[in-house]
Amino acid sequence: MREKDPVDFLPLHNNWFHILLSLVGNEQHGYGIMQEVLERTNGAVRIWPATLYGTLQRLISNGLIEESDERPVPELDDARRRYYTLTRLGRRVLELECERLQAMLRMMQRKRKQEAY
Repeated sequence: MREKDPVDFLPLHNNWFHILLSLVGNEQHGYGIMQEVLERTNGAVRIWPATLYGTLQRLISNGLIEESDERPVPELDDARRRYYTLTRLGRRVLELECERLQAMLRMMQRKRKQEAY
């Protein structure tokens, strides 16, 4: 079976982007992901539970995230929670998406400069 090409996932669906971004630097459980997205976007993006858990399953099946075996201290955790982490492929896809978005922003900035003349 051939390895998945990160470019094949671009452009990323908005929810996929926000979920992957939430997992940069730390593992998160589903509710934590929802809250982090809501806070990071000042309420502009809300991922509802039904959408979140279906999306998490698709991200897992595509190899972009995986369930983590690591658990926080039991006193600070609920045993029912599942924690998720980025895979190497997921990190690369997110990096490429960020590069793509930056290129689009640069294009828009150039267009604005041309418009000013």
